[in-house]
Amino acid sequence: MKFGARKMCTMAILSALSVVLIFLIHFPILPAAPWLEYDPADIPILLGGFVYGPVVGIVITIVASLIQALTVSASGGWVGFVMHVISTGTLVLVSSLYYKHDRSRKGALIALLLGSLAMTAIMIPTNLFFTVRFWGQPLEVVKASLVPIIIPFNLIKALGNSLIVFLIYKPLRNYIK
Repeated sequence: MKFGARKMCTMAILSALSVVLIFLIHFPILPAAPWLEYDPADIPILLGGFVYGPVVGIVITIVASLIQALTVSASGGWVGFVMHVISTGTLVLVSSLYYKHDRSRKGALIALLLGSLAMTAIMIPTNLFFTVRFWGQPLEVVKASLVPIIIPFNLIKALGNSLIVFLIYKPLRNYIK
């Protein structure tokens, strides 16, 4: 895969936009878990994955997650960075892989739904492992929060960002590429 100057600049812009979005827009969506905040940072990453493919989507995910971990979300430390790469990486990888093979409007919808479900699913074992092992939460507490908090949060965040991408991708595709 070639990374020409134009593509690298676009990737940098999408990474920066992701960081700016998380800095400007983040708010809790579940009263029971105010520390879990919605942010639209995955939108530019998904756009990059749709335009350039899954490898570029993963590269943008890692770059944006690293910058976020060092600035906006520094309190999460390396664990927050890894969890963000896993969640967003799964969303972007699954969505862009499917969309790569079915570039229709229906294909985009299916891709984003599959990516959202995959992200939600991967965050179950991710939370069970990282939240217990590195953030010191008791396993029983994390297990008890899966259905009322962790699963709904990830579904809402992923589906919300996916809906926005679904609505803006076609009009923005040519400008990004």
